[in-house]
Amino acid sequence: MALVPAAAEPIFHLGSFPVTNALINGWIAAGFFILVAVLLRRRSSVVPKGLQNAAEGITEFGLAEVQKVTGDRERALAFFPIIATLFAFILFSNWIGLLPGSGSLGVWQAHEGENVLVPVMRAATSDLNFTLAIALFAVAMSHLFGLRAVGLRTHIGRFIQIEGVLKSFAKGPMAVMVALIEFAVGLLEIISEFAKVLSLSLRLFGNVFAGEVLLTVMLGIFAWGLPIPFLFLEVMVGAIQATVFSLLTLAYLTVMTTPPAHGEEVAAH
Repeated sequence: MALVPAAAEPIFHLGSFPVTNALINGWIAAGFFILVAVLLRRRSSVVPKGLQNAAEGITEFGLAEVQKVTGDRERALAFFPIIATLFAFILFSNWIGLLPGSGSLGVWQAHEGENVLVPVMRAATSDLNFTLAIALFAVAMSHLFGLRAVGLRTHIGRFIQIEGVLKSFAKGPMAVMVALIEFAVGLLEIISEFAKVLSLSLRLFGNVFAGEVLLTVMLGIFAWGLPIPFLFLEVMVGAIQATVFSLLTLAYLTVMTTPPAHGEEVAAH
């Protein structure tokens, strides 16, 4: 019984570019949502019905949930396209990897002197390259929205508090010590931004990849009936991980676009 390799396996090459089974899964997910968008566009009407009615209902529900976190409609409208896209894409990628044939239909390739079956499809979120890319995107968008919301000076001041150190010299040694501590805390905040990327990517990758390994082991032990409870468990895990990733991204966006408390006090004075 061959376990699932940690790295996505190339199925074919476009020139020197390897097309992996995880990338094929990502293309299928993107194609699915493009098709849905085209159908919604063509069948849209003033009085919604069918697919349009369902899409509008889901959109309104999701927008209301996002607004509960942001606290205002304006930011909810700005963040919702990002959050909804991440949630839908991660959820679809997780679930499509559980479909029959996803791990059994493949091509035979030589590996370490043996012919092994390489699945044509693999959950895109079980590839660390994919999870790292969307984690970088999520954190980068939080900084871009933060720059636009609070300004360059305030945003940089969250991490590099030089101004406070310079002003503290006129207030005495105790103020200087406090300012230096705040400066060090700001540097730690920079490290925490890199930690966000690692935690987002590794959490999603680890849970989905571990699920694939678990299902492979169960299928190897007894293929009839035994894997079914674990299959339903992975359906739940796929939904939970999509929700966690989206909510954390929403939290990062909300925090970065909220002015610091001391900044609000200064503005009030």
